[in-house]
Amino acid sequence: MNPASTSSSHRRSALRRFLGIASVLAAISMLTPAVASASWWNHEWSYRKQVILDASPKGAAIPSDLTNVPVLVRLHDGVLKFSDMNPDGSDLRFVAEDDKTPLKFHVEKFDPVFNLAFVWVQVPKLASGAPTAIWMYYGNAKATSDSDARGTYDSNQTLVYHFSERGKPAADATGFANNSSTPFASDDSGLIGGSSRFDGTSVMALPVSPSLAITAGGSLAWSAWVKPAAPGENAVLYAQHDGAHALIVGLANGVPYVSVAGDSGTQQSSPGGVALNGTNWHHLAVVASGPGAAPSVTLYIDGQTGPALSITLPTLSTAATLGGDGGQAGAPVVSGFSGDIDEVELSKAARDAGFIALAAGNQGTSDKLVQFGGDEAQTTWSSGYVGIILGSVTLDGWVIIGVLMVMAVISWFIMAIKTGQINRASKGNREFLGLFRKAGGDFATLHRSTIGKTSLKDAPLQHLFTSGIEELQLRLSNGAGKKNGVLATQSIEAIRATIDSVLVTEAQSLNRSMVLLTIAISGGPFIGLLGTVVGVMITFAAVAAAGEVNVNAIAPGIAAALAATVAGLFVAIPALFGYNYLITRIKDTVAEMQVFTDAFITRMAENYNSPEALHQMAD
Repeated sequence: MNPASTSSSHRRSALRRFLGIASVLAAISMLTPAVASASWWNHEWSYRKQVILDASPKGAAIPSDLTNVPVLVRLHDGVLKFSDMNPDGSDLRFVAEDDKTPLKFHVEKFDPVFNLAFVWVQVPKLASGAPTAIWMYYGNAKATSDSDARGTYDSNQTLVYHFSERGKPAADATGFANNSSTPFASDDSGLIGGSSRFDGTSVMALPVSPSLAITAGGSLAWSAWVKPAAPGENAVLYAQHDGAHALIVGLANGVPYVSVAGDSGTQQSSPGGVALNGTNWHHLAVVASGPGAAPSVTLYIDGQTGPALSITLPTLSTAATLGGDGGQAGAPVVSGFSGDIDEVELSKAARDAGFIALAAGNQGTSDKLVQFGGDEAQTTWSSGYVGIILGSVTLDGWVIIGVLMVMAVISWFIMAIKTGQINRASKGNREFLGLFRKAGGDFATLHRSTIGKTSLKDAPLQHLFTSGIEELQLRLSNGAGKKNGVLATQSIEAIRATIDSVLVTEAQSLNRSMVLLTIAISGGPFIGLLGTVVGVMITFAAVAAAGEVNVNAIAPGIAAALAATVAGLFVAIPALFGYNYLITRIKDTVAEMQVFTDAFITRMAENYNSPEALHQMAD
């Protein structure tokens, strides 16, 4: 077989093995961050934060389990880094606790200037006795808004006014589109975003709509946040009249009350409670029981159950008013309200005490329901600390790192080639030694059994044996090596010299290119250190030019400079381990060849000291 062809074949085989190893290492390196973020809802989002909804007694103390309930999530600098989000908040997403199910939500207000946002999220289930977790995802420049106000509320919710409009009529956030028809004064300092300001002389009329009409004995839940301009006010907050029928929610000397006028008469709760503080926001709600339940119209104040009337609602199909009692159509405003109203909600379902307690506890200024976990960044090579460091590497650093990566690839390639070469040599040597022992010193038999055996082509012992046999046959065939009928001592020494020369050639072949590993071991760290020193010099030169020391500004530069040293060690450490492993195996193979040479020469001297042995070998 042509030695050049064999060497070329070995190089191609080694290259294939090297590429295979590199592919495995690359797959492992890519798999590591993938495993770390395997539970990530969508890998196009870079960040997420866990939102804990604590309805237990230690949190908001919600008395009952709730389903499909809207929860307010307030975002500000204290809980979120707004610079990681899109300027309009279009990348906000909310996912259930399983980290798989997207949740419906809508953004009431997103202010990137003052870093403030109000987001309503529909939570499928909220357990009263334990915290419930959901995920908030953000950080995707390609994302478009997925805000869905209609999907945030259930089908019973017929009206929700956020009052986030400026100089426009209030818009209904539900799917019933029960929008107000007239603009109203807006106050940006509302409880949740904007609020509607009333001056006591005008009211806001709700539209006449089948979804807002109340049937006799029907269910109802009305709620609003109110902030009177002054304490002790006598005012109507909400009123709806239909002939002699009426539903009124108001303040008597600052004390909330509810009044119902129906076919069976009029009932009004006694305003004997505590007057509302005029400087604070308060949550008021009225819940009317529906068909099949005991007649009841209950007033809730700040989430707590207040006075209840033993009456059912009458039929009410006319327009209702906010901020005063407009009475019948065209009637003047009576008992107008002065102050702010925010977050007006109407539902055709009798919400339970847990629902009302949730709204009062979650939407107020002292929210005990919503708690935030830490920010989590998706674990990839392009984000997190690795991304910051690589993004801070200067041109000179990339040059140094590039040189080191070339050295690393060369050292890995050499280790792959030498490992394959030594493995083939060791395997061939083991096979040859088995044949050598089996021949029992009969060189003629051993020679015939090894001729044409391709598995021995890379065995150094086979090469030594073949060169020795060829030299022996040459001397026996022409008689130059005989003396007194036996093989001359000078011929034996000449054969040893030939075998030794082949041994040196084999040892050189095994050690070839190992010097490149020693260069990687000793040179890699120094080249990396050079890059670090240059990077640190540039960083401090920039600090000197700026005239001030800013740790946040110089830290990435220092870290990037140190990346060059890390790259140098990345080159040197694998090369060091590989070199020590390979050089030990090379020494073992060379020692094996030396032992075989002595054994071959000694056995040859024993075998060919008689004319009969010489004649047999010559044949």
